[in-house]
Amino acid sequence: MENYSKRTYEIMDVCLLAGKILLQNGGETYRVEDTMTRIAESFGLLHTHSYVTPTVIIFSIDGIEQTKLVRIMDRSTDLKKVTQVNSISRRISNGEHTVDEALHELKQVEAANEFFPTIVQIAAASLASGCFLIMFLGVWSDFIPAMITGGLGFSSMIYVHRLVKLKFFAEFMASFVIGIFAVIFIKLGIGTDLDKIIIGSVMPLVPGLLITNAVRDLMAGHLVSGLSKGAEAFLTAFAIGAGIAIVFSFL
Repeated sequence: MENYSKRTYEIMDVCLLAGKILLQNGGETYRVEDTMTRIAESFGLLHTHSYVTPTVIIFSIDGIEQTKLVRIMDRSTDLKKVTQVNSISRRISNGEHTVDEALHELKQVEAANEFFPTIVQIAAASLASGCFLIMFLGVWSDFIPAMITGGLGFSSMIYVHRLVKLKFFAEFMASFVIGIFAVIFIKLGIGTDLDKIIIGSVMPLVPGLLITNAVRDLMAGHLVSGLSKGAEAFLTAFAIGAGIAIVFSFL
């Protein structure tokens, strides 16, 4: 009985770690619950219950008094880790992994730091800003100003977020910087269309994945998660709009 309980708790650890990695890196709520259930069933635990929100995972098994809870403090976007957890889950379902092997692989995925260097992220945001300007029917003469403005805005968001662990304030400051430099380019005669430069530059800040996940969770019936993610996306959009609006108020 003791060995059975120990193995059961180890399976719960595998399920919770898989769910934690998914939730921290951009996975939808229904994907987290489905993955945890499939892993538990693959290891022989057929009657499991989970409750997932963007900030907490609760997991329990019928007949087991202990219920485990994991707090999610930080969330980012790393779809490679989501793919890796899905791959591990499939191998577990196919009987290719023991509990210990699955736990070891998941810990490796969790510990991996595969984010691109900051300079590469800024360069990508800068290039994307220029491309978004063209996509929104801007003129090619504004391509370079949009690239510079978008890169400065994105780099300021990263810098401010390191100083103040408040995501919305960092996004507000980034949009404010974008608005300031866009106006400067127009005043200097380097840029021609202020609106298109700003629109292209703020696009790397827009929470596209968050909005998508909110809609998908709502469609899947996860109302709490869907509404909370939708509220987070709304606050991000408000912060971006407020930064630009303050710049416009001084014109």
